Amino acid sequence: MKRISDKAEFFIFLLEKYAESKGLSAKEALTLWNDKGIVDYINDMYEQYHTERLENAIEDIERKCQQSIGKYRCPKWDV
Repeated sequence: MKRISDKAEFFIFLLEKYAESKGLSAKEALTLWNDKGIVDYINDMYEQYHTERLENAIEDIERKCQQSIGKYRCPKWDV
């Protein structure tokens, strides 16, 4: 059986933790990220995100989400 990459595994972990912190399902969070066009940005930040506190990554994603134009507005929550 083929194992997923560390980068893909971390992306899933980060997606689930972001969703949990915002009261969303992982599917809703991924839809939001896709709509905001920040999935590639998040993937590109792997080296930084996986070496820092999870809260920092979530805050950065939230900031990027707020700055991005898309169909949906990112809800504002305390991280």
